Order: sequence, then structure tokens, then C-alpha cells
Amino acid sequence: MKSTITIKHKMIVAFLSLLVLQPNMFVNAQDDLLEREEKALQAAVMKASPSVIQLELVGGLESQELGPVSGLAVTTDGFVLASATMIPANITSILATTPSGKRASAKVISHDYSRNLVLLKVNTQETYTLLEAIPRDEIIVGQWSIALGRTFSREFTNQSVGIVSAANRVWGKAIQSDAKISPANYGGPLIDIRGRVFGVLTPLTPNPQGGQSDGSEWYDSGIGFAVPIADIMPHLEKLKNGDSLYPGRLGISLTAGNIYDLPAQVVAVQPKSPARDAGLKKGDIIVELAGNSVTRQSELRHILGAHYAGDTISIKVTRDGEIVTAEVTLAQELEPYEHPFLGILPDRHYDQQGVLIRYVYPNSIAEQAGLKSGDIIARLNETVIKDHNQLRVELANFEPSGEVQLHYLRDGQITPINVMLASIPSELPVIQEHPLPATPAPANNLATGLVEIKLPEEANDCHAIIPANYRSDVPHGLVVWLHAPGDVNDDILKQQWEMLAAKYHLIILAPKAADDNRWQPTEIEFIRKTMDNVINTYNIDRNRIVSFGRQAGGAMSLILGFSHRDLVRGIIPVDAPFPLRAGISPNDPAERLAIHAILVKGSPVSRAIGNAVKALETAKYPVSRTELESPGKITDALRESLTQWIDSLDRI
Repeated sequence: MKSTITIKHKMIVAFLSLLVLQPNMFVNAQDDLLEREEKALQAAVMKASPSVIQLELVGGLESQELGPVSGLAVTTDGFVLASATMIPANITSILATTPSGKRASAKVISHDYSRNLVLLKVNTQETYTLLEAIPRDEIIVGQWSIALGRTFSREFTNQSVGIVSAANRVWGKAIQSDAKISPANYGGPLIDIRGRVFGVLTPLTPNPQGGQSDGSEWYDSGIGFAVPIADIMPHLEKLKNGDSLYPGRLGISLTAGNIYDLPAQVVAVQPKSPARDAGLKKGDIIVELAGNSVTRQSELRHILGAHYAGDTISIKVTRDGEIVTAEVTLAQELEPYEHPFLGILPDRHYDQQGVLIRYVYPNSIAEQAGLKSGDIIARLNETVIKDHNQLRVELANFEPSGEVQLHYLRDGQITPINVMLASIPSELPVIQEHPLPATPAPANNLATGLVEIKLPEEANDCHAIIPANYRSDVPHGLVVWLHAPGDVNDDILKQQWEMLAAKYHLIILAPKAADDNRWQPTEIEFIRKTMDNVINTYNIDRNRIVSFGRQAGGAMSLILGFSHRDLVRGIIPVDAPFPLRAGISPNDPAERLAIHAILVKGSPVSRAIGNAVKALETAKYPVSRTELESPGKITDALRESLTQWIDSLDRI
């Protein structure tokens, strides 16, 4: 033992002596490593640069602020991929750099509308250099990644270095990098340290619900995306032939909840959809799609996200304990779905089986069929109804003009009636507040009044107005108020909403922008966190969650509503332009969403709002509107009318 200790002691002394005698040895080794990394990165950029094309956009624009944009050569004879975000639809002329440094005309050939790309053809006889594509299975988190563009100069490429931070984002469509990705390099390649290409840089929205944005607002947040070139090349011939690619639509709605935990159980099959044509039914559980196993909803969305309209894929479901196999051809578009309307409001406090009718809409199908307040709907066709949430989901398999049979209970007697469903009315309802339960209120130890909602990881402020009569046994609606620039006075907000919150059983949530005068689209995630905080603390009615905002806050309310369809059921934008760059997502049978737009006479955005409302109506969303005189002040009477609209969002 003594000998061993002596040897270790001598080794330590020798090592320390080495440090004293050669203090720069380790520093030099580190410097050498950094120098080799730098040279490798420079070599990769030099290798890839000839394939990066500058595209100059000429004419057709009301304003041209972006200047030249980037593209990536994908064939030697001049086919170029670029970001669709950077190529306006009304552009009249495009000039592209050629390998010799000259410029030649280029034209748009086709689009990939699923991955936000566009294919162009350069009119040249010169030969472009192509980059080696990195196979999907060689894309590994932690690899060097370099974002390239050719926007500032035809001679030099601009570059930004980072790592691959995720390999399968945006439902399997994108690689994520923390390199600085912005309009300066959209359309250019993301390459590795060997000069091979991961994919084409383009903005995409990372939100699982998709929504009303192409994702360009994320470029300054450390989140950037590239579409894997390995995913595009199998479809290149189709794109070269002028055939655009579209997302594949199936036409189903799944059980609401955590998509990372829940199985892919079908709760509604949209009429006139590929799923309906393939024989899928409510209650089916999808266990395999396109040869890939499905155990959770998130897996289904990843698999479906990789496919295009026109693809025919296999699908397996379990039904009544058996496996049913079918083939389904994905659609480019689904016929817009319109929610049916019976004409009742349910009693939210009823805890027995069935749906107790609280209110019957005047002149509705329900009134014409003789239904009254106090009746209990017990069955729809052959399905026994447990509660109003189930009835709402069951009706999602029908459309207006569809005929159903109801069985209702009155005075101890069951009566069947046949009714033809109608459309949801656009008028604001005039209804009385829902009475509180007759039972004594349970003890409440939660804060009421103006309550601070503080998230440790977020710098933004947030407050909530909790009514003084809050009861944990009463489901409360949640109104997310998103302020206009500079309008952040919680005391005024409390005065406006305190009585209405108590009367209609609402909680008002008021998250604040980090800059009181400006919302950032990336703050949507902070808003969602505040909503989750309240939902996890208080009793919230999932049918009455509304985003409500004015001007820039109204635009945020639209982004929130459309990007979080799993949660938001109503949107009230006030004098707010609709941020619909990515188009309107299809109306969903199970995830209901209604919009009440408030316009202001003389506002510069009124016309744009009116056009957006028409587009939403064409997509069969339930849309209503109010027009105010300038300056667009919301009166107490209108605020109560809007509150009644919120209270009616659980309509059936």
C-alpha cells in the first residue's frame, strides 16, 4: 500500500511540474481545436456557396422593403427552391444569379403549400453546382449547422452558425436550428460542417395547432426551421411539372385533451371527407397509418404531416374489439364544415344523466319541435346521452339540414321527436344569467378580486379578476383580455368587468406585453401559460374560453384563438386586422370556434376586417359582427351583450 501511494504521489508531482514548466500547452491545444473548427466551417461555407442563388424581385409590389432574397439550386439546369414567404404572389419579374455571376430571368413553377416552399426555373444554359443531401437518418441533434443566404451581395454569402436543436419539428416537416435565421437567409440552405445540405430555410409555425401565421414572427426568437431536402427530392419531378403540393386532409376530429397522452380516438368524421369515404366511424381508434404504429394522437399528426394531398395510405383502426383496415386518399381541401344548431342552452349545473334544457332560443328548431326549459334530452338517435358535452360531440357528426331523432323526458314521460338541424344564428343572444346552484356554496380558500398571476420563468406581468362570489362547484368562463398599445390599467379593467364577472360567472385574465406599447407574436406562449395556470387553479368551463382584444391586442386574440384551437372557443377582435397570412384553417367539427368581430366606422382596417369576416363565413365559421361609431368605445351595454354571447358559447 505504501508503494502504491508513493507512485501516485510522484505522478501528481510530475503533472504539477509539467503545468509549471509548460503553462501554455493546454491553452495552445484549445486554440488549435478552435482554429480547426473555424477552418472547417469556412470550408463548408465555401463549398456550399456556389449553390446559393440570389433572387431579385422586380415590380408588382406596393412596397419593396426586403430587397433580394435567397434560393437553393436543386438541379444543374436551374431549378431553384426558395421560401414562399419571400416570393409575393403578385411579383412581375424575378432575376436570379447564374454560376458565372450574371443575372437571368426566373419564373415560379409550383408551390409546396405544406412546407412553405416555392420552385422556380432560371432561364439559363449555365450549369449549377448541387450540394449533397444529408439523409434523414444522419440528422442528429447537436450537429453544427450553418444558415446561408445571398441577400446582401451577389458575390458573398451571409452566414450564421449554430447547432441542430431538434430533428423532427412542426409535425415531422422541419429541422430546427438555433442559428440566426431570418429574412436574410430564408430560401437559402442549412448546411453541416462538411458542406452538405440539411434543408431549405423557411418560416414555419412550431405551434401544434398550426393557425393564422406562416411562422415568420419566430425568426428573432432563437427558433428557426429548415425543410429537409431529403423529404423534398422524391417530389421534385412533380414540382418541376408544375404540380403544386398541398397538405393531405383526412377529415376527422379526435378526443380533446393532451395529444401526447391520448389515443387517436375518432369523435367525429366529417361528411364528404376521405375518412367518411373510407368508412371510418365515430369511436374508431386509429392504431396504424401508412404502415407506422400509432399509440398517441401526436404520432398520428407526425405521420399525417409528412404526407401530401393525393397520397393513398393504409389505415388500421380498432372497432368493437376488431382490427379494421382501409385505404384512404388524402384530400387537398375538405368541403367547409358547418356546425349544426338545435337551439338550446344546457343547464351547466345538472349532474344527472342527460341534458337539462336551461333555455330555448326563440324561433329555433327546438322551439318549433316543442322543446321547453326543464326538458331533459336523454337520447340522440340510438345513443344514450350522458351530458351536454357528449351531445355536442355527437352532433358534430352532422351538419345543418341533417335529420336526427331526439328522445326527451318531461314529467316522467319519454317522447321521441324528429328534427332537422339548422345553422347557428349570427345575432347576439339576449339571455338571462345562469342561476347559481341551490345547494350551499363549498368553502373557498382561493384568492378573489384582482389577483396577480406570476410565472417564475416569465418577466411579463399578469393579473386576473376573480369574482367575489366564486364557487369551486360552478364552472366559470375564462375571458383573456389582450390590451391595446398603452392600455394596461387593471383598475379600469376591474371597474368594467367586476360586476359582469360575478353575474355571468366569468374570470377575466389580463396578461401584459413585455413592452406595454407593443405585442410580440412570440408572447402567445406566455399567454397560453397564464391560461393553463388559471385552468389548473380554478374551475373553468372549457366551452366558454374566449380571447378578447382591441387593435394590436385584437390581432393577438386572433392568433391565440386560431393557434390554440384545443382551448379557445370564442374570439372577439375589436378594430383589429386579421393576421391571416397562412390562410384560414378548416373549421373543425369537434373543436368549436366562434368569432364576433367589432368594426369601427372610418377605421383604416375596417375594409380588411370586413374581407376577413367574409372569408371566415365562406369557411363556415359561426361569425357575427358589431359596428361602432368612431372612436370605437365599448359601452357598458355592449360589454354586457358580449358577455351574454360568451355565456351562450355552450349552445347546442
